[in-house]
Amino acid sequence: MSPLELRASLSLASLFALRMLGLFLILPVFAVHARDLPGGASQTLVGLALGVYGLTQGLLQIPFGMASDRWGRKRVIVLGLVLFAVGSFVAAAAQDIYVVIAGRALQGAGAISAAVMAMATDMTRVQHRTKAMAMMGGSIGLMFALSLVGAPWLYPLIGMGGLFALVGVLALAGIGVTLLVVPTEPSASHDPRREVRPAMLLAVVSHPELLRLNLGIFILHVVQIAIFVVVPVALVSHAGLPLSEHWKVYLPVVLGSFALMAPPLLHAERRGRLKFLFLAAVVLLAAVELGLAVCFDNFPFLVGLLLFFFIAFNILEACLPSLVSRIAPASSRGTALGVYNTTQALGLAVGGSIGGWLAQHFGDRAVFVFGFAAVALWLLVASSMRVPVDAAEGVS
Repeated sequence: MSPLELRASLSLASLFALRMLGLFLILPVFAVHARDLPGGASQTLVGLALGVYGLTQGLLQIPFGMASDRWGRKRVIVLGLVLFAVGSFVAAAAQDIYVVIAGRALQGAGAISAAVMAMATDMTRVQHRTKAMAMMGGSIGLMFALSLVGAPWLYPLIGMGGLFALVGVLALAGIGVTLLVVPTEPSASHDPRREVRPAMLLAVVSHPELLRLNLGIFILHVVQIAIFVVVPVALVSHAGLPLSEHWKVYLPVVLGSFALMAPPLLHAERRGRLKFLFLAAVVLLAAVELGLAVCFDNFPFLVGLLLFFFIAFNILEACLPSLVSRIAPASSRGTALGVYNTTQALGLAVGGSIGGWLAQHFGDRAVFVFGFAAVALWLLVASSMRVPVDAAEGVS
């Protein structure tokens, strides 16, 4: 990667990580904190406070992506970060569960992911695009791990209001990064005269290859959130590991997965075997789900399977948006990535609901059996996908 590509990729990945931090940071502690809030005794309202972020993200990714195609990536990113910061400070000042829900909805309204990813594709050559997407995809696993480590430690020190305020301050810092650190976007990445037509959105939504990829990111995030309805409880009940010490599992597992996913990803890019690596990662994910269904209550096996889960997860998070950006026409790349991020956000919202319902009514193993079935369906759909020539051959 050239210095400009590296600078763009790292700075944009930091903005992407900020969005995921806003989603994940309250997950380990909010359900306990909410009990002391008016209205917090309702599990439905607590679930809404957690999930409304993903809902507004999902609803607004497409409009934000289309807006970035017409008016420019940076303008849309700054607007999204402003909304994100406002929502964070509203939630920080909340005295009841209803204001928290409003603040979380505003946080989610800062739907910058499509614009950030579209800008990354604008500023990287095709042979380096998967590396840029790997930085962004990897930030999801990293922010999840950091949240699980940091939230239980920070909460006693600064409280829930402090956690929300911290995220708001980081959003404001992100505006500075966007304006001062992210390189100037190419003039071709937007055109004020471009007409964003409903037909463009329809073409993106109905594109067969994009449909396969959008189904994939939806299933990937349904599975991600669903298994973490069960895994933290398993670490407590079967391994005797208190919540405050879960970082001892998550942090080395996630960092190890980053180290182990890089060599095959780089090899696949050089050898033009991106499709093979993609399908192999889906197979690995299915095997992990099946393994968890059998032995999630065995601590050493659970840790090992989590490592393989994050290896597959990080590879797929890198490959999926890269393939979307290569298949979508340049004139509607932001729109295509908006649809992609919409299905991703909806997967986050659906995964928690399905995982909790299955665990409550059918037991913990049902969550993993469901995950195996969902990933098997994905493998069936993805096996016949057509990879663009430049992705298959590794040329620009």
